[in-house]
Amino acid sequence: MKPFNCSECNKSFKRKAALIIHQRIHLGVKPFICADCGKSFTEKGNLEIHQRIHTGLKPFHCTECNKSFSQRSTLTKHQRIHTEIKPFHCTECNKCFSQKSALIRHQSVHTGMKPFNCSECNKSFNQKSKLTVHQRIHLGVKPFICADCGKCFTEKGSLNIHQRVHTGLKPFHCTKCNKSFSQKSILTKHQRRHTGMKPFHCTECNKRFSQKAYLTIHQRIHTGMKPFHCTECNKCFSQKSTFIRHQSVHTGMKPFNCTECNKSFNQKSKLTVHQRIHLGVKPFICADCGKSFTEKGNLSIHQRIHTGLKPFHCTECNKNFSQKSTLTKHQRVHTEMKPFHCTECNKSFKRKAALIIHQRIHLGVKPFICADCGKSFTEKGNLNVHQRIHTGMKPFHCTECSKTFSQKSTLIKHQSVHTGMKPL
Repeated sequence: MKPFNCSECNKSFKRKAALIIHQRIHLGVKPFICADCGKSFTEKGNLEIHQRIHTGLKPFHCTECNKSFSQRSTLTKHQRIHTEIKPFHCTECNKCFSQKSALIRHQSVHTGMKPFNCSECNKSFNQKSKLTVHQRIHLGVKPFICADCGKCFTEKGSLNIHQRVHTGLKPFHCTKCNKSFSQKSILTKHQRRHTGMKPFHCTECNKRFSQKAYLTIHQRIHTGMKPFHCTECNKCFSQKSTFIRHQSVHTGMKPFNCTECNKSFNQKSKLTVHQRIHLGVKPFICADCGKSFTEKGNLSIHQRIHTGLKPFHCTECNKNFSQKSTLTKHQRVHTEMKPFHCTECNKSFKRKAALIIHQRIHLGVKPFICADCGKSFTEKGNLNVHQRIHTGMKPFHCTECSKTFSQKSTLIKHQSVHTGMKPL
């Protein structure tokens, strides 16, 4: 029996005192004021609970893990972690939750309701607390400060995650490989490597991705969106990482140094790949021929030899190439571009490699030495031709008289005997 009724909302109470306390909600009366911060409450009990924030008092202890709490209700919720009791059931999908608030949050997945709107950007949220946190972005408020480095955050949860950088705490463990992570979300992403799950798919081409971020980046291929702009040269990029790498072109910064040869790099990943040269590590192996490579990209290019794939097309002559760099070099045939200039004699070249070989003439550098007679050459190709003198190898055959030659140029000259044509 609840004989005491509220005239405002018809809620009933067993005791008159409980009704009086309840009516303060409608009247807006909060007679119990905190002496520390001025916050007011409708009930004395709520004030006492609040004051524990200032005193740090946590009188409720978990017997399983000795964790302490300022409220009994919070302890009760916490204990469900140990007991695995989930008394709150979703009637739509039968998913269970240990807290009623978690169930209420979950139900918005089914209803799609987001009743809390941001007045600044019209973004909607299914919880008022999420809206409050979001609004801090517009206000520039970051009330949660790291005591170790002074970094500020809009959410307490973000601060807690950040503090693991300082403590080294990685509480989330992968049961497959025992690798540990500081965040549950990172563990979830990692676990997809083992399961092969790719839950995010592109509606344009049906390509699937293990992470939403990868899908977002991929979709820019279809939209042509390049949101990252270089203020130095106005070049645009679809990925932030590519933009950051590009900026080193202007700054010239190469902070990653090789301890073996002092070569510098603008990315740590490039240094890691480079160091494989010194270590002799070639972890990427071709399944067709067993050839190994220091980089995955080089393996992918090599595999086109076996597949015959030539994805790069010349629009001038429709010739196809397996590498973009080879297409770029080829296109100079049509444009007659020779962008690489010798500073000694102003001779120009289509390829940088050709310029480097040419510069050896001025420097007197002949790095390719014949093991048989000690003669040296500026190019490896010239050494190979020379070595046929010692080996007697004559790989070029005349189809008219079966005479053989050590050089192709000598064969061409010889063929004029049969054709009557004088070679240029």
